[in-house]
Amino acid sequence: MLICPTKSEIRTAVAGYRAAGETVGLVPTMGFLHEGHMELVRGARERADRVVVWIFVNPTQFENAGDLAAYPRDTERDLEMLRAEGVDAVYLPQPEEIYPEGAETIVETTRLANMLHGKVRPGHFRGVTTVVTKFFNIIQPDLAMFGEKDYQQLQVIRRMVRDLHMPIEIVGLPTVREADGLAMSSRNVRLTPEDRAAAVVLSRALDAAERLAASGTTLEELRDTITETIAAEPRAALKGLDVVAAESLEEIPGPLTGPTAIMLSVAFGEVLLIDQRVVTPKET
Repeated sequence: MLICPTKSEIRTAVAGYRAAGETVGLVPTMGFLHEGHMELVRGARERADRVVVWIFVNPTQFENAGDLAAYPRDTERDLEMLRAEGVDAVYLPQPEEIYPEGAETIVETTRLANMLHGKVRPGHFRGVTTVVTKFFNIIQPDLAMFGEKDYQQLQVIRRMVRDLHMPIEIVGLPTVREADGLAMSSRNVRLTPEDRAAAVVLSRALDAAERLAASGTTLEELRDTITETIAAEPRAALKGLDVVAAESLEEIPGPLTGPTAIMLSVAFGEVLLIDQRVVTPKET
């Protein structure tokens, strides 16, 4: 497995793959890897000849310096996991390479980035699209893997790639969960034992909403059920609840009739967790 700390090294590696007529699948990460990331790696392996992973804690998608500093890191452990999965190359740049002095260019999906979860974390998706564009330009993969847990992020990236005519296939994979239903996340290690036990309320709320949608319901009933389920857990603070059209993320003006995305943002102390579910409601 090649370890590439600079863009010139990762470009040389990818050029070698291209010269051999091989396709490249990319797995973007901020490190502190878990089984969810490994599923993305396996998905890339199934779809491409070579798998490249980037590990970069992107400073521009954090709201404050404290949250950035608290983000967990363990690069050696990450590299061991990736090596065991047969990853071909890992790009490990320093922030100053990605954001050189005087950098002023940003990339933003002006509508999708500033709605729903984007209201909870202003500027977050602008940071995501800017850094993803930089890495796409550096690595130029054939496809890139993203998890559906960050559902709005997935739709934002898809729209960016479409709008900017990037020749990259964006592949979304289902959320990988712990045995008790909690969505795997690098942030989970920051939870206290009590908050970790309480955090299962996210998947419990989504399960309840999915059952309700399947039996026939209204938008108001769906939102009320989720809100009441979260409220019943005293350690959880609901920060965002969005029930929208799955592809466009637009508000649903009338009855629930098509694929519907439910997105949750819930805080446990200073740790903000997100989760999502796409449901297809029974027509009422």
